[in-house]
Amino acid sequence: MKSRLTSFHFWRTALFLIPAISLYTVVFGAMSIVSSFFDRSGYFAHWCARTWSRFILATTGVHVDVSGLEQLDPRGTYVFAANHQSIYDIPILFWSLPHQLRIIAKDSLGKFPVIGWHLSRTGHMLVDRSKPDRAKIFGWAGRLTKNGLSLILFPEGTRSVDGRVGKFKAATFFLALDANLRVVPLSIVGSRHVMLKGRLATYPGRVKLIVHPPIDTTGLSNRDARAFAERVRQIISPDAESDVAVSPPDVEAA
Repeated sequence: MKSRLTSFHFWRTALFLIPAISLYTVVFGAMSIVSSFFDRSGYFAHWCARTWSRFILATTGVHVDVSGLEQLDPRGTYVFAANHQSIYDIPILFWSLPHQLRIIAKDSLGKFPVIGWHLSRTGHMLVDRSKPDRAKIFGWAGRLTKNGLSLILFPEGTRSVDGRVGKFKAATFFLALDANLRVVPLSIVGSRHVMLKGRLATYPGRVKLIVHPPIDTTGLSNRDARAFAERVRQIISPDAESDVAVSPPDVEAA
């Protein structure tokens, strides 16, 4: 029976979800790119990203239960740091967090026609990780605060296969610490059951997003990054790892 279920969801993903999500990406991506010529704030582009995320979650059958949002200032600037289990984490966060969100991407993306232009024109940060331009980064951080924008980070740098939270990279928090931006730990629970790393089949399901209290970084600098990264990981891990004993559907079927 489990084998049949896995087969059904494999073909559902291949024949329905992938074409549908590709269509959403083309439509909302085109709208976002066009808007960047008229709206350099990136607000409309963010609306496109949120709506794209909502369509993906609804089409897949993913429901997100969010708790802890009342601890945040709707107009505040935050650095959201989350554990990473699935490619679905991005639409989960963009749809669930009612903030203007931006990302830090590799500067190599800036060399791609359309994508690079779009990211830089709508407020996202392209960084050369081998030799980051600190003045440019802090100038961008200032614009985040001025415009009420927030940042999303995945400090593990990769997706977890078994739900356990990996080591956080200290460098991930350099910007937040040096610019004294408040950091909000986020625990994502169960997204790996929707789509596990290395597998194509996608399953409907319920995911939890737990928003922890913001951490004030006043008085800290990048010299404190290693200890701070571990502090954030310790906050995220208990909730994020609360379902590690539960195997994703396609693992059970193996």
